[in-house]
Amino acid sequence: MNSLFAYDFMRLAFLAILCITPLLGILGTMVVHRKMAFFSDALGHSALTGIALGSFLGISDPSLSMVIYGIIFAMLLTIIQRRNLSSTDTIISVFASGSTAVGLAILSHGGNFSNYSALLIGDILSIQLHEVVWLLVILLLTIVFWGFAVNRLNAISVHPTLARSANIRVKLMEDIFAVLIAIVVMLSIRWIGILLISALLIIPAASSRNISRNMREYHIYAIIFAMFSGILGLGVSYYTNVATGPMIVIIASIIYFATYFYGKGN
Repeated sequence: MNSLFAYDFMRLAFLAILCITPLLGILGTMVVHRKMAFFSDALGHSALTGIALGSFLGISDPSLSMVIYGIIFAMLLTIIQRRNLSSTDTIISVFASGSTAVGLAILSHGGNFSNYSALLIGDILSIQLHEVVWLLVILLLTIVFWGFAVNRLNAISVHPTLARSANIRVKLMEDIFAVLIAIVVMLSIRWIGILLISALLIIPAASSRNISRNMREYHIYAIIFAMFSGILGLGVSYYTNVATGPMIVIIASIIYFATYFYGKGN
């Protein structure tokens, strides 16, 4: 085990895992509870468009352009969902596919897409200390927000009209949550990967739902499963020379099926 932390990049990756996984575990519970899996997946794929537009507009920091575009994209998706159209999923799918295609077209111009292909699976081993600090700050802010908002978001999920009668500002809470998801997803993509971010956001929460008897257990198990998948995935990837992001998702998927059959048996 000592050799696992013999290098600075492994120690930083481990610290990043300790920040990212509980963050995604916390938010994933509400994403699953509010049936926003498709929302988060569309948001994750829009990252390429954010990078492309940032490059086109001369924004040097890709994370900044991803976050800005992600917030705008999340708000547009929220507006579409509020219209309660029978074809909401179809509209979001078309919107997300078109947005992603625009991003791919811009990035592939001149054969430059290979410069961004690493974003598809992420590279947590390249994370720097200041980026870990930013992830820690976001985790702490999310915990503070969660303490204030979790009951309100649960009330909105159960019955929006009843939540309004209890003086809960439904639209504001939904908007804040959508923006928070956008920020977390966009900042995590460089380390987890576009193809995998939605899986790590959804699978631990879905696993927790298989065996939880109440909301407290639901949140606690989701965080435990996310952190366990992250830590074990990092260790296994180091010793097997496999990309860390996919390995984390593989372990999370194994946990999901284990909890699924365990839950069915009880």
